[in-house]
Amino acid sequence: MANQVSEFPTERTFQYQHSLPPLPVPSLEGSLANYLDAVLPFATEEEYQVTAAIVKRFGEGIGNDLHQKLLQRARTRRNWLEEWWLDAAYLEMRYPSQLNVNFGGPAPYLEHCWPPTEGVQLQRTSISMWHTLQYWDLLRMERLDPHKAGNVVLDMDQFRMLFCTCKVPGVTKDTIINYFKTESEGPCPSHVVVMCKGRFFSFDAVCDGHILTPPELLRQLTHVKQCCEEEPAGDGVAALTSEERTRWAKAREYLIGIDPANKTILETIQSSLFVISLDDAKPYATAENYTPVTREALTGDPTIRWGDKSYNSISFADGTFGSNCDHAPYDAMVLVTHCYYVDQQLKATDGKWKGSETVRPMPLPEELVFTVDDRVRSDVAHAKQQYFETTQDLQVVCYAFTSFGKAAIKQRKLHPDTFIQLALQLAYYRQHGRLGSCYETAMTRRFYHGRTETMRPCTLEAQNWCHTMLLPAASAEAKRKALLLAFNKHNKLMAEAQNGKGFDRHLLGLYLIAKEEGLPMPDLFTDPLYSKSGGGGNFTLSTSLVGYTTVLGAVAPMVHHGYGFFYRIGDDRIVASCTAWKSSPETDAETLFQNLVTSLHEMLHLATTAQL
Repeated sequence: MANQVSEFPTERTFQYQHSLPPLPVPSLEGSLANYLDAVLPFATEEEYQVTAAIVKRFGEGIGNDLHQKLLQRARTRRNWLEEWWLDAAYLEMRYPSQLNVNFGGPAPYLEHCWPPTEGVQLQRTSISMWHTLQYWDLLRMERLDPHKAGNVVLDMDQFRMLFCTCKVPGVTKDTIINYFKTESEGPCPSHVVVMCKGRFFSFDAVCDGHILTPPELLRQLTHVKQCCEEEPAGDGVAALTSEERTRWAKAREYLIGIDPANKTILETIQSSLFVISLDDAKPYATAENYTPVTREALTGDPTIRWGDKSYNSISFADGTFGSNCDHAPYDAMVLVTHCYYVDQQLKATDGKWKGSETVRPMPLPEELVFTVDDRVRSDVAHAKQQYFETTQDLQVVCYAFTSFGKAAIKQRKLHPDTFIQLALQLAYYRQHGRLGSCYETAMTRRFYHGRTETMRPCTLEAQNWCHTMLLPAASAEAKRKALLLAFNKHNKLMAEAQNGKGFDRHLLGLYLIAKEEGLPMPDLFTDPLYSKSGGGGNFTLSTSLVGYTTVLGAVAPMVHHGYGFFYRIGDDRIVASCTAWKSSPETDAETLFQNLVTSLHEMLHLATTAQL
């Protein structure tokens, strides 16, 4: 995810988009065999026989018909999944998306030049904003080198969604509006929206063709802050974006109905480059304990963030930063890449602005004031109440494990990501006495508009290894052998998923064709083992490697009795965020992290006593 930026690039950011291969459809036999393999850890012998018979009937009958229709669909689309995935995973969902879909996280700047400090909120915000605007300009000019995996070019389309993008609620289905254009495509909105104490302000980040400098941005931010400190708080209309989707859609329609000017304000927010949230909270996180800032980014004040915006940059009163982003338009690696760019720029300049202090004459920020009535105020109050009830139920922990990191794991010729995933399986097994169905994000960006595939780390080999690790009589040699088998299986499945040979998205496609055609739902999808093994979005562990950079994020669990688990791997540390619902009697994020620490130490010891 290194940001290669070229002064005179030989390759433009989006130049390979039209030459990327289409997303393939895996073979039906292969997908069904892999699915059967994946359900094994969750089945008794009897349950497995029932499922195997269901799968056999499916493959010989309706499944084959659906597969042929899917192949037909793939002949006319370069990505047969894209539209379906957006609708099924995001836009048709009706539950509140701000906590259930969005991802949030801490900025890493507090680890070096910007430790928590009071009195510097606006100054630091102006500098981080300037670097973000430079990144927007790089994308506009297509000066960010295309990403590659070795020599394989990766799809960059999601980077168009970072700026000037917003989800808009609909009564039955949401839509995504994207206003971004590269310079060669034409003009692009250049205003930002600043939210503070339930109020909205907007100003243009470009003046006479030049991006505002940090001193100029500071002048604009200072004006906003002064207005908000001298006058009462706003109506907090932004809280509506945290509502159940249909309820928010109807509240939005009503808002537009009482005053057409409200529609203009909504469009200003939707088309803005990004939202700056000036937050009075002081999370005081440290490089070892990111919990306060991660919790605040994920569950903070709903009146100063626009939950549907692709990027809310949150500036805290203690000089630390976070973000909260809608997941629908892009996956986390887009924001990670951008934040890592800002982090590297801040490191290189020690977080200081060394340019001109001159402030050009320009218009002050304009306040965007919604016309509201009692019904809108009631809608806002309801939204805030349900948001706070839900956020208070979410347990968030985020710690750094500093005993070792990528360097020590690679020294033992093991894959760092697989190492963490197996440690997590062991941690869960130790805590709950069984394995947890697990989703790990696999990236499919080597294909046109590819996003993700599911990789299922909870394999039979992982189960055997966990069982062996907790057997008092098991020898170190038996444990090592079992570990190696689990490693090899995980690596094989991840490679297959990244190369378009995973089975979860394939099964989703078959399910959606049956649904669209009004066919009776095939037994495969109603079989208890389908959901028990994680199918249909029922994974107990929802996990993702955020990368090998300094940037981390967090998500809520996928199911009530589950965990959200994001992690980043540094040379000498592993930083992980873990979430759970407090109202679930069986889960505890703090305990899971402590069990993870135990697992990591045990695994390194196992790998050290005899190099695998």
